[in-house]
Amino acid sequence: MTTLVTGTAGFIGSHVALRLLQEGEQVVGIDCYTPYYDVGLKEARVARLKAFPGFSEHRLDLADEAGVDAVFRAARPRRVIHLAAQAGVRYSVENPRAYLESNLMGTFSVLEGCRKTGVEHLVFASTSSVYGANKTQPFSEHQPADHPLTFYAATKRATEMMAHSYANIYQLPSTALRFFTVYGPWGRPDMALFLFTEAMLKGEPIRVFNHGKMVRDFTYIDDIVDGILRASAKIPVAMAGGAAQPDPAGSPVGPFRVYNIGNSQPVELMRYIEVLEGCLGVTAKKEMLPMQLGDVPGTWADVSALAADTGYAPKIGVEEGVRRFVDWYRGYYKP
Repeated sequence: MTTLVTGTAGFIGSHVALRLLQEGEQVVGIDCYTPYYDVGLKEARVARLKAFPGFSEHRLDLADEAGVDAVFRAARPRRVIHLAAQAGVRYSVENPRAYLESNLMGTFSVLEGCRKTGVEHLVFASTSSVYGANKTQPFSEHQPADHPLTFYAATKRATEMMAHSYANIYQLPSTALRFFTVYGPWGRPDMALFLFTEAMLKGEPIRVFNHGKMVRDFTYIDDIVDGILRASAKIPVAMAGGAAQPDPAGSPVGPFRVYNIGNSQPVELMRYIEVLEGCLGVTAKKEMLPMQLGDVPGTWADVSALAADTGYAPKIGVEEGVRRFVDWYRGYYKP
């Protein structure tokens, strides 16, 4: 089976592509290698994929609709896993246009490619940030997600609605996956674990927002990949009944579904830092700061729907996950 994966030079996309290749599938990758962070790290991720004869790559901006259309027509993928996006909650405050072009226009090109070539199932990345001002925890897909606090979250929520419209009009089976704080080897340098590790090994202070009073549903990359592949094998159908107030987790008019993917075991930020200190053998110098604009004090994923429908069961806790990251970091950067 041929799977088209967008964002194959990215953190999650490279891991998903690698797992598919290891399972003997053909993977067509798309990535434009944006310089948002170290392009060398992106090149190194893709180098692992190029070791497999079943991998082919297109360096292409998803906003290039004609270019994306040509890739779809040539590859004729059976399924698409769309993970490319401009990431970062805080960066969206500084440069919102990047999110407009990458997240909205890029997703539009993918939707059109799926529509024109009869893709069997589109699975795409959303985010826990769509829950925004919602304070009811754990966050459930059955709750409304209509008050995003950042432009990043607004664009990801918009992609969910765009896919829903295609599921209705064109009957394109689509599944949105709301990721919760993904971490692990080959991670993004702008994420907390990466920033903390780099600073601590240099003897520099780490920036701890909201004075450490934060809770996150940290989810290890292998569990995320497992959830993505399980969801991709579960093609959605329209929900029966045509309720007057449809369930936000699905659709009464088209094959559309929303799932959370998290560890469902929220961890206090200070505990996360303690685990990292133990793995590095370094005590962190902490710079306590107020909450950042658009941030939230806590996240917690209700993953019962994905577990019931696909058998998803996260396995890696922060003690093991952080240790694996530190082992990779030391091996890759040799600090």
